[in-house]
Amino acid sequence: MLAATLFLVFFGLALAGVPLLYALLGTTIGVIVVAGLSHPLETIFLSFIGGVEPFILIAVPLFIFAGEILSSGGVGRRIVDFARSLLGFLPGGLGVVTVASCLMFGGVSGSAIADTAAIGSLVIPAMVQRGYSRGFAAALLAVAGTLALLMPLSIPFLVYAFISGVSMRQLSMAGIVPGLIAAVALMAVCVWHGRRTGCDSGDARLSAREVWTATRAAGPALLMPLIIVGGIWSGFFTPTESAAVAVVYGVVVSLVLYRDITVRDLPRLLVNAFQTSATVMLVIGATGALAWLITAEQVAVQMAAWIRLVASEPWMFLLLVNVILLLLGIFIEPLPALLLTAPLLLPLAKTFNVDLVHLGVVMTANLAIALYTPPVGGTLFVAAKLAKAGIGEITRALWPLLVAAIAALFVITYVPSLTTVVWRLVQ
Repeated sequence: MLAATLFLVFFGLALAGVPLLYALLGTTIGVIVVAGLSHPLETIFLSFIGGVEPFILIAVPLFIFAGEILSSGGVGRRIVDFARSLLGFLPGGLGVVTVASCLMFGGVSGSAIADTAAIGSLVIPAMVQRGYSRGFAAALLAVAGTLALLMPLSIPFLVYAFISGVSMRQLSMAGIVPGLIAAVALMAVCVWHGRRTGCDSGDARLSAREVWTATRAAGPALLMPLIIVGGIWSGFFTPTESAAVAVVYGVVVSLVLYRDITVRDLPRLLVNAFQTSATVMLVIGATGALAWLITAEQVAVQMAAWIRLVASEPWMFLLLVNVILLLLGIFIEPLPALLLTAPLLLPLAKTFNVDLVHLGVVMTANLAIALYTPPVGGTLFVAAKLAKAGIGEITRALWPLLVAAIAALFVITYVPSLTTVVWRLVQ
């Protein structure tokens, strides 16, 4: 009963347009007061503070700052040029280039929003000029931008590793192949769209010299995820330390090598990163308070009992996870949704012998879809603004891309070896 009350109150507040922070705190305090639970309200404050205390969360603002540095300069432009030199000749080539650019820039920034904004400002005008509708251009960018969540610098991966206790080294590599599968699925839609509409027959193939020039220009940026993943895998630095390495490397690349930014730009970028990080940390703290109440009232036990009645096999459990998260993601952003559901699903995953690293990838892939589904839709709104397109127009163009993303999601869900293939190769 309490489980249903908690979720109904929260969804009611979210649908009413209450900001996420206040919806989380309002649900926690409101249920305690109205239900007459014997928990002192001081515990809410302590749980809030405790939710943001873990040392590993220092990596969150550092990764955000690194993303701000790289997305503000010409890193995105060089990555787009590199992708275009390799893939621009395909039918629907500019769409394919958009997907490839988002995948590569996601490995650099680790942020779906930063990825969408940086790449979108470069490719959307070109796509519209080529004959793509503004709706399709925005829809493609919104979907492709979420590939960043499956790349090694993904903040949801970092948070999941903290909650679950799984190795961040292994988790960093677990999303690479699933990310590539999702990217290929989106590229297939772009090729189909280019052939069906005739809007983009592809560019002429570039010479080897032109390809090498684009590769050399993008090389320093593309080395960043390799350095980070290599350092984590080798044990040379921890995931938290890798965030600091990312900041230093980002400053060197953008300030010294590319010279896209100056020292005067750093305070502004630092303030932007601080504002974003503060919002994220407040939500994490509020989610921690609600998670404490869920634990104290044994809501997880109640949910587990219900799920066991519905799902008797691992594949049924994973299907239920997909359905729940896809629906939840319509109303909640990925990070708080992950913080809310992971403590509930982790014990059940152990019961069904589902690998926790695999579960983390499945959950993240599900919640990535939330970023381009209204009413939350972070990348959707960024893409809509860049393309100057209405949400209705984008939604109509979104369906083939959404089908491709969900198809990739189910492949990732039911072929767990995809999440371990890179880890097995490097061991």
